[in-house]
This record gives sequence, structure tokens and C-alpha cells, in this order.
Amino acid sequence: MDVASVTVGVEEEFLLADPHTGAPVPKNTEVARTAEAAGIHLKLELTQCQVETNTGVHCTLAGLLRELRELRRDVAECAEKNGARLLAAAIPPTVPHSFPVTDTPRFRRIADGFGMLAHEQGLCGCHVHVGVPDRETAIQISNFLRPWLPLFLALTANSAIYRSAETGFASWRSILWQRWPSAGPPPYFTSADQYDAMVAMMRASGCILDETMVYWDVRPSLTFPTVEIRISDVPATVEETALLAALIRGAVTTARMSLAEKRTAPQVPAETLLAAYWKAARTGIDGDGMDPVNGHMAAVRELLDKLVDSLGFALKELGDHAFVTDTIATVFDRGNGARRQINAFRAHRDVGDVITELTNATLQGCE
Repeated sequence: MDVASVTVGVEEEFLLADPHTGAPVPKNTEVARTAEAAGIHLKLELTQCQVETNTGVHCTLAGLLRELRELRRDVAECAEKNGARLLAAAIPPTVPHSFPVTDTPRFRRIADGFGMLAHEQGLCGCHVHVGVPDRETAIQISNFLRPWLPLFLALTANSAIYRSAETGFASWRSILWQRWPSAGPPPYFTSADQYDAMVAMMRASGCILDETMVYWDVRPSLTFPTVEIRISDVPATVEETALLAALIRGAVTTARMSLAEKRTAPQVPAETLLAAYWKAARTGIDGDGMDPVNGHMAAVRELLDKLVDSLGFALKELGDHAFVTDTIATVFDRGNGARRQINAFRAHRDVGDVITELTNATLQGCE
């Protein structure tokens, strides 16, 4: 395997908010139309208050980070032209009781089939795609990634304030997201055939309408020759998104090397992994986390250092090691999105301060 050629791409989902109140505004079609005229293709999400950006395929982190900055800056300008503000917020800090569903045939089917799950959505995540040789490899890699998923969630947690109140969680989005029947960590699959059989069962039961509703936090992409990691809140800043992408690409590369050496992934029980998920959502980077492999508790920073060590060879070969270690230090010093939201809210108990903090973080470094 030529490590230097491993590709990565990112999808970021954003909230469209009222510039004055911070409340979600249903303007995704207008913003997308303005963006299209500027040569930017935005994907419409389930609710009219969201848009999604998609980077190209990158072999270098520098190129990915450059495009992430350009996309956030340019789409924020498109939103502003339509009387909206672009927020990298995994849930709206202030929300209505329901969101208008985007008027497409597929989204109407989802709304009809899943009721208030669709109308209470408004959740924004970040999806990282890493190139793999084939679908079978993607399935096997997902087994290796399962124990690391809670750390990716803790690092990027960015949904601590909801309905103008503290949720008590760093990532409330991940708690709400678990309500979907196909969400969460994937089972441990021994083959693509086993994966397909599980998906067929879910379709037959009606808990998904089609394969695009397989919302597991790791899955083989339906569109690209990639493995797609979907665990994360949309990070507050572009540097944190690039950090997530670098760690995931390093993890996928390390998993591929393990497969080449005929090693098998640890079979972490679903109950243990869900406990680690809950802990990551609860405390984010500010507290202890759980190592799902051995069940031990340790400071999240200690667990991240252990992860970086285990990915060390791949990160160095990819040229990402220095960026990863420096950016992790910055995140712990400055705080991730969740810590920044909480600090802003506690200053005056005013959700407007949270909106201001998120606005600044969204475009931080994008000038």
C-alpha cells in the first residue's frame, strides 16, 4: 500500500440561522441557488434549515484544509445574501418545536414514514471519506474503527446548548441521533455478505426506506470507493475538521496495514461501545472517557495521546503527525465547540452570546 496516496474528503453540514435571533431559518433552497450561481454545489438536507458542503478528493491535508476554509467562507457569504447566517453548530442553540422538511419526494417519504423524528431533526454532522480498494475492505476496516469512534465524538463535540439551555452533554446531537433505528456504531461484520443481509432485514422491517438510510457511524459509501465515518458533530472550526479528517485517515491507513498483516480487530461488545459513546457525549474532552477494548476509564487527553501513538507510523508517512499533535494541544487549550458554547452561555446566561461564539468559530481561520 502506498500510504502517501490514501485520499480523504469531507462533508460538513451547517445550520442556517436568523442573523439577529439565531433561530433556524428555512432558506436552504435560496442559499443553494445563490451558491450554484457562484459555482458551489450545496446538498440539501432533511430540513430546510440546513445545507451540506462537499470537498473534493485530497491526498494532502493542506489541500483539504484550504478547500474547507474556502467553502465555509464562500457559503457564509451566500447565506448572508439571503438574510441568513451560517453556523457550524451540531444542533441549534435556540430552536422551534419542529423544522420544515425539505420538499423533495424522498424527504417527504422520510417525513411520512418517521413522523416527528424527521420534524425534530436539524442535526448537523461531519462525514469523512477515506479511499479504500473495495467494499469488502471497507467492511473490515469498520471493525477496526469501532473502538475509536467514541474518541472522535468526544474531540468534536459541539452541541452543548439546546433550546436556550445547557443540555448537560457536550454532544446532545449524538443523543438525539440515536433515536433513528439505524444510527450508532455498526455491528461487527465478518463479511460484506453479512452486512448486506443486515441491511436487507432493516429494509424488510421498514426501519429504513433504502440503503441511504443506513446511518451507522461507519459504513461503506454508496457513491464513492470509500469508507465513510459519520460519528462526529460538525466541528466548530475548520482546523478541528481537518484534525478529525487526519485522525480518521490515519486510523483507516493503520487498519489497512493490520489487515495486510492478517490481524483481526477486537470484537468490542455493542453494550460496551454504547457506554463509551454515552460517556463521550456526556463529557466531551473535559473529563474521563472509556477505552472500549479494556473497559478502563482515563482522561480523554490520555486516550487521545494513546490513539495518536497507535497511529504514529501512518500519521508520519502521511505527513500529518505534527499537525495532529499541535492541533490537539490547541483544542485542549482553547476548547472544542462544546466547551466554547458552555463558557459563552455561562458568562451571562444569554443564548445570544453562544450564537456570537459559534459565528466567530465557524469562520475562524477562513479569512
